Amino acid sequence: MRNRLYRSKRNRMIAGVCGGIGEYINVDPTFVRLFWVLFTFAYGSGFLAYIVAWIIIPEHR
Repeated sequence: MRNRLYRSKRNRMIAGVCGGIGEYINVDPTFVRLFWVLFTFAYGSGFLAYIVAWIIIPEHR
């Protein structure tokens, strides 16, 4: 059975995007959040990428 990417309901701070990615790749969501913050400050497009991921990735039912 394939693992699917969903926004997390358990590991959520804002929309569950980082929590869902962490669950999908079996990594602590805190590391995903830290990476996302660094990506935002380094390149400036992390915030836009988060909004797009929020819209595209479905919420886990």
